[in-house]
Amino acid sequence: MISVGDTLPDATFMVFSDKGPETVDLGAKLKGRKVVMFGLPGAFTRGCSMTHLPSFIRTRQALADKGVDEVICVSVNDPFVMTAWGQQSGAAEAGITMLADPTAEFTKAIGLAFSAPVVGLYDRCQRFALMAEDGLVKVLNLEEEAGACKLTGGEELLEQI
Repeated sequence: MISVGDTLPDATFMVFSDKGPETVDLGAKLKGRKVVMFGLPGAFTRGCSMTHLPSFIRTRQALADKGVDEVICVSVNDPFVMTAWGQQSGAAEAGITMLADPTAEFTKAIGLAFSAPVVGLYDRCQRFALMAEDGLVKVLNLEEEAGACKLTGGEELLEQI
């Protein structure tokens, strides 16, 4: 499992842009930059839509004021869903980058994959929030309680940066 002091793994995400589906190399996004990433179980799910994502929409500007170059939301979804969620939620307008991890490549590489078949979630991402500088994890919050969003919200991470 990922820890403070670890380097984030190489991974390829997907986005849907005006050009259609495109891949995004995580290493290139992180190089020489201060980046906040947060992961959650799924786009349009109740806790993610009502609590987790809005906390980063609220804190986006304050994070920028602390030198954060980019705020990235990661979910095991397809790029079409992540784009639609970013547009509908206001995350895209707030400047949050919505990255799809459709095969859970990144989620598994950081050791945070889980499944909850009873609600139709397979190989999804546990809640986390982190700040990395040049790909090196400096701050990491993992949610301890299933279904909760107490430790991984934007306000909590903002206080630690």
